[in-house]
Formats: sequence, C-alpha cells, structure tokens
Amino acid sequence: MKFRRQHAVGNYILDFYCPEIQLGIELDGEFHSGPVAEEKDRERDSYFNSLDIEILHFENRWVFEYPKDMIEAILEVKAKRKRQ
Repeated sequence: MKFRRQHAVGNYILDFYCPEIQLGIELDGEFHSGPVAEEKDRERDSYFNSLDIEILHFENRWVFEYPKDMIEAILEVKAKRKRQ
C-alpha cells in the first residue's frame, strides 16, 4: 500500500492517507489532548467518515514503540475494506 504524507482533504490535512483503502492516519501529540482538541478531532473524523475515509489515531510514540500494532491495525482496515 502506498501512503501520501500531509494529504489535503477539504479544509483538513491528514498526516498520512492511503487512497487504495481510503484510510487516513493521524499521529497525535499533546496538542490533541484535552476536551476542546478532542471535540475538534471528532468533528474532523465525522467529516472524513462522511467521505467514506476511515481514520486511525495513534500517539506519536507508537511509531517507535508499537510499529507492529500499527501495521496490524492498518491491515485490519484493509481486510475490512476488501470484504465490503
């Protein structure tokens, strides 16, 4: 699968996007914690979902600490999309 970095969708920018399975990945740092930021993330996710783009959120540290778990989650989305 190929991913695009900093991919624009409407007024938003996804950290990573895979057009093959319509998957967006957001790497969240401390900026995304707290009630206001969480509400904005929910609004963004709702917008992406309305376009049939699934979003996975991971903390930044997961890239280094849990890369296999991230890959597993991406492959689960791919398998789900293939069944649809």
